[in-house]
Amino acid sequence: MATPRVLISDEMSQLAEDKFREKGVEVDVITTLDPLALEKVIGEYDGLAIRSATKATAAIIAAADNLKVIGRAGIGTDNVDKTAASGRGIIVMNTPFGNSVTTAEHAITLMLSLARQIPLANSSTQAGKWEKSRFMGVEVTGKTFGVVGCGNIGANAIERAQGLKMNTMAYDPFLSEERAIELGVKKVTLDELLAGCDFISLHTPMIKEGANKTLNIIDESALSRMKKGSYIINCARGGLVDEAALKVALESGHLAGAALDVFADEPAKENALFGLENVICTPHLGASTTEAQEKVAEQVAEQMADYLLTGAITNAVNFPSISAEEAPKLKPFVALAEQLGSFVGQVCDQGIATVKLEYVGDIADLNTKALTAAAMSGMMSPVLEDVNMVSAPTLAKERGIKIEESMKAAEGTYGTYMRVTATNAQGSKRQVAGTVFSNGNPKVIQVKGIDMEADLAPHMLYTVNSDKPGYIGAIGTLLGENGINIASFNLGRADGEAIALIEIDSKIPDEVMEKVRALPQVTFSRRFGF
Repeated sequence: MATPRVLISDEMSQLAEDKFREKGVEVDVITTLDPLALEKVIGEYDGLAIRSATKATAAIIAAADNLKVIGRAGIGTDNVDKTAASGRGIIVMNTPFGNSVTTAEHAITLMLSLARQIPLANSSTQAGKWEKSRFMGVEVTGKTFGVVGCGNIGANAIERAQGLKMNTMAYDPFLSEERAIELGVKKVTLDELLAGCDFISLHTPMIKEGANKTLNIIDESALSRMKKGSYIINCARGGLVDEAALKVALESGHLAGAALDVFADEPAKENALFGLENVICTPHLGASTTEAQEKVAEQVAEQMADYLLTGAITNAVNFPSISAEEAPKLKPFVALAEQLGSFVGQVCDQGIATVKLEYVGDIADLNTKALTAAAMSGMMSPVLEDVNMVSAPTLAKERGIKIEESMKAAEGTYGTYMRVTATNAQGSKRQVAGTVFSNGNPKVIQVKGIDMEADLAPHMLYTVNSDKPGYIGAIGTLLGENGINIASFNLGRADGEAIALIEIDSKIPDEVMEKVRALPQVTFSRRFGF
């Protein structure tokens, strides 16, 4: 086998280059390539190691005739066209846990800097002024620190705030009561967090649409509900905060200050918040420590080398960790597991405490660990960025979600199937079951214990309604009057309750969903897609 070649196209710790060479992989370090230059040379390489500067666009991937893997030294893979990469069979890897401590520390540093007006006081003093009375700060001891997003980074920030003798709150749809108790943090709703915290730190991914959308999660309305005189810190993703609305809240005095490490448009050479005395801005430094950069550089090199030399897949965001021998038989069931998990994740309204996965019949003899990981990846993808089969079980554990598996002999109408049941802390359940038909297509066979058969498609409407005459006509008429074409209509009913899974040709607008919810028979409705 020819020796694999890897290109490192972004500034990265020397440890990455050293690790590649130690593993027996040829490596070139060229960090001055513009997109056209990269497009010309990428065909010579088996691997591309990047940070955030290189944009692995569809054009670059199309020119990458020999490329097998793209490794991102860090968490976010927004700079990689994952659809194009998947289409060419290119694995995209990241290093999801290397920056956790560093980013949490940066958030706490910004909080303390806000509380004591450190940057402004520094500038004033170095300008020859001595304005001691001007810079009256506030203590953080005894104040309340809250996080939006309590994954690995959020939990680290909580732990550090507690070390400063602060009270702590967390809002996270996937945070279980058990995990909250373990962290010693009070689990609250977003409204409770906004109203009750003196300092709020954002640690959630960017989700641009859907029930768990985080784009502009801190908008004008959210800012108005924040405690007067409070502070906000964002070291997560630009776009979580409406910057124009934040400026108004700061200038009016409703908020005492803000610290931003990320911006809606980066690099941020101009911004409406620049120049405000009660704002601290840093140039996306959350992961910028020597220790973190060494850790992610070495980790991405090791992962990429292992894949190129042995085929081992670790922390892939677009491909499951499955051996070559298992892949052909397991592939359709992985797709089924991901879809069933995604179904449950998209219809859940509250944090999930327990997930039970039942494998019945022949499916129980397969690699159920991979199937469980696929289901959890699908379940958590509506609210988490870059979650995959490798990272999903770890992310679930961080949030205190208990995962249970059971295997049974074949029973019922279908020879083999799997069922996914998610239960929240209040005991409310969401449940779906499915199987793979002879043509290899996954299909739902049961929802809420009610039998039905349905394909899962890009645009779906799911409703629960009272089993009374007139509903099918009412929902069909409503969709038709609003120009929404029905592709398939799947029904099931039991004990006076009925469900419908309706495949439609396009996404249902918000205003039409409001009309669906207003139908007298409807008790629950949700739009989603696969």
